Amino acid sequence: MMLCVRHPLRRIFVCGCSLILGGALASSASLASTQVAPAALPQKAAIASAHPAANQAGQDILAAGGNAFDAAVAVSAALAVVEPSSSGVGGGGFYLLHRQSDGRDIFVDAREAAPAAATRDMYLDAKGAPIDELSRSGPLAAAIPGEPAAWAWLAEHYGRLPLSRSLAPAIRLARDGFAMYPRLQSGIRYNVERMQHSPEAAKRFLINGKVPEIGAVIRQPELAHTLETLARGGAEAFYRGPLAKQLVDGVRRAGGIWTQSDLSDYRVVEREPLVGHYQGARIVTSPPPSSGGVVLLDTLNILSGYDLKQASSVMRTHWLTEAMRHAYRDRAEYLGDPDFVSMPIDELTSPLYAAGQRNSIRPDRATPSSVLRPIGASLRDGPTTTHFSVLDREGNRVAATISINLWFGSGWVAPGTGVFLNDTMDDFSVAMGTPNAFALVGGSANAIAPHKRALSSMTPTFVETEQGLLIIGTPGGSTIISMVTQGVLGWLNGQSADQVVSARRIHHQYLPDRLNYEPGALSAEEIQGLKALGYDLAEWSTRGNMQVITWDYGSGLVQAGADPRGFGVGLVY
Repeated sequence: MMLCVRHPLRRIFVCGCSLILGGALASSASLASTQVAPAALPQKAAIASAHPAANQAGQDILAAGGNAFDAAVAVSAALAVVEPSSSGVGGGGFYLLHRQSDGRDIFVDAREAAPAAATRDMYLDAKGAPIDELSRSGPLAAAIPGEPAAWAWLAEHYGRLPLSRSLAPAIRLARDGFAMYPRLQSGIRYNVERMQHSPEAAKRFLINGKVPEIGAVIRQPELAHTLETLARGGAEAFYRGPLAKQLVDGVRRAGGIWTQSDLSDYRVVEREPLVGHYQGARIVTSPPPSSGGVVLLDTLNILSGYDLKQASSVMRTHWLTEAMRHAYRDRAEYLGDPDFVSMPIDELTSPLYAAGQRNSIRPDRATPSSVLRPIGASLRDGPTTTHFSVLDREGNRVAATISINLWFGSGWVAPGTGVFLNDTMDDFSVAMGTPNAFALVGGSANAIAPHKRALSSMTPTFVETEQGLLIIGTPGGSTIISMVTQGVLGWLNGQSADQVVSARRIHHQYLPDRLNYEPGALSAEEIQGLKALGYDLAEWSTRGNMQVITWDYGSGLVQAGADPRGFGVGLVY
């Protein structure tokens, strides 16, 4: 019997028969809850992160009797010290957790929140046009940080060790220093003018006003003191004590709008992860205010109707691109902070809805994005961010993507604290109809409002099959979701952890209507075939810094892969 329903989002009828097109059906997030249980525990631990010192910090904590959640605190804090371009005490992020003892999956939302004095038009001039750099540089660009609250939350509710023990490796790194390395040096060189405008940043990351040489020792005593304060007093010390007053006073003197109440009112939020199925795999991923999980599941739902294994390489790329185009378009229209806007998540992640999207995709022609329903405003995502994955010997796991948004966030360090403040306010829709540096567009669901959390593309994800487990995530701004999607598909097709992180990637995000690809991602024949379908193609530089862990249930093999594009390592202990 054919089941047809009228879909509320598109005013169209979609029919159940259209789901059976040769691929496995991906389930709606609201309906999929079956868990896959491994036959045994991994007996090995693994960490994949963006810097060896962060791996070492996590390993130290595991060796001291901590679990994956304690290690996540240690890795996060260490990255705050050695990778300040991408995350830190002044930033926020998402922590996807799995507790093996009861099989529970938890999404810890530590996204930064807009100050109470924030207004929808705060970055516009009298004519309604965005003021250049106002939402990206200086303390006015900073939302209220969430990472310190997340560390305290993880330690209190899920870890075994006190927060002070898990922060100890990061404190040593900040006090004793670490060696300058190429990726950080490149970030400083690119942002040297911004740092010169922040005396505190210049003091620690420039030498006589110039970019440090590779190997130069970078010490951050003020940040060490801030971490020590947090270690002694927990979240209370950061958000309500003398340190909070120091942060607020510094921000306000430099033109920001933070208040003591903004800090004292901040809370992490636990949310239910989104869950779906694809090719027999159970996918646990990020709910709003991340857009990543919705776009990932919608993309896979669309792809479930195609036999990708039998298709030519050109057609596989065509189907994937069209699926991303449609899913990114809905990201722009519907998604935002769930505490402020109502979103049709069940519909957007429904196989029936994906069938309707799929019915509009031609096999012989690219779909011009201009024929899809237009969007009104902008969405913004930073190009940096960082991700790490952790698995402990008991099967507990963490996929964490954390950020301060653009390179070094706002570029401004709060005096006496060593804390780079984020520029996450730039992730809101600053002005209607104005695309950001990534040309992402969106609707009013992501407009600025007091205490609201900006929409993000961060997509920490778990994928489980009867054979094994994938822990995956990456930085990369608007490309995060497409990279995670391709990583999931690669692993399900048999790729190892190293192969997943090393694979060359493509990207399409609805607007601009362009298929981007890394060098080597497409052959000359594939480029010619895609152009014949009507695609506008552009080669671009490498994207992402993916960190992956895999666990084969049958053999017990645990692998950790760090993206060769970055400086990180994946280690199994």
